[in-house]
Amino acid sequence: MTKMHFSVAAAALFAASPAFAKIPLVNATCPGNIEVHADEGGPVYINGKEAKLHVFNDSYYEAKGHGVTVSLSINPDGSAAVSYTGHGGANGVCTVK
Repeated sequence: MTKMHFSVAAAALFAASPAFAKIPLVNATCPGNIEVHADEGGPVYINGKEAKLHVFNDSYYEAKGHGVTVSLSINPDGSAAVSYTGHGGANGVCTVK
């Protein structure tokens, strides 16, 4: 692998890594006894278990785990908005604490 190919591959890996996401510290409660916690920069936990994080851009993320998808939007002021879709298509807005 040439230096240029290595640099491009390293940059792509760095950019795709969820460890560098700009997620703020978030705690939220969703209907159906769903608890969401995100550490600053990730990971995201759903009911205490780490969820698989998908980064769409610096202000929108989805975390999936245990039959639930949690959507996390970061507002321009840095605050978070959280919603969920669960079993059987149940969905709603979560309360950010």
